[in-house]
Amino acid sequence: MSASSGTAPPGSRRGNVLSGIVVALGFVLLVGGFAWGAWEYRPYTVPTASMTPTIDAGDRVLGQRISGDEVRRGDVVVFKDRAWGDETLVKRVVAVGGDKIACCTEGHLTVNGEQIAEPYLPTDAAHRGTRLPGTVVPKGRLFLLGDERAGSLDSTAHLDDVARGSVPRSAVSARVDAVVFPWRGMLERPSGFAALPGGISTPGPLRLLLGAVVLGAVLILVGAAYGPLASRAARRRAARRRREAAANAV
Repeated sequence: MSASSGTAPPGSRRGNVLSGIVVALGFVLLVGGFAWGAWEYRPYTVPTASMTPTIDAGDRVLGQRISGDEVRRGDVVVFKDRAWGDETLVKRVVAVGGDKIACCTEGHLTVNGEQIAEPYLPTDAAHRGTRLPGTVVPKGRLFLLGDERAGSLDSTAHLDDVARGSVPRSAVSARVDAVVFPWRGMLERPSGFAALPGGISTPGPLRLLLGAVVLGAVLILVGAAYGPLASRAARRRAARRRREAAANAV
């Protein structure tokens, strides 16, 4: 049967098959990326301005679900400790069990005697007024501070507690990887803690997940557009061949 009698040209059929494969691959990446992201991350709204300028009050963040054992110095974590109240809080871990922490020597936080560079702090000098006597963090616990030191109700507000301002690692439910609304992008791991034992944490798979979702969406759009375009091009080629054949037959 000829193409003129209703059969689609071979090029059209190949285009439709390729289009279907591309769309299917895009769908797998898009849905898989969303599903993986929903399993790996949870959204949170930061209730206070204590993490300014890194995170403002009301910002929406994505926190990777982790256990407390995975927390490293410099991580911004989501936690809840009844000794601090019933609210879920977001603070930065500056010391872990066994560390001796003090503030501020020449305006710098010190951990185990080492001055820590903290580029995430506000540029004004208000945070330099923070005073923290030498404190040893109990084993299995974390010491947390807000980036806005002058107005943060953090570990420094609980120094008289039995735990000396620390919270158990088990209180942590997530590590913040990105500020998503308004979009500020990924949170960088602070290098100031890298030289200390245990180093700093590695970023979660959020960039990979976002890449999979974006690539999936692009493949779906390209695949959906390619099928009709390939069919139209194949029909035009078939029509041109028929005209050429008819002209040669005359």
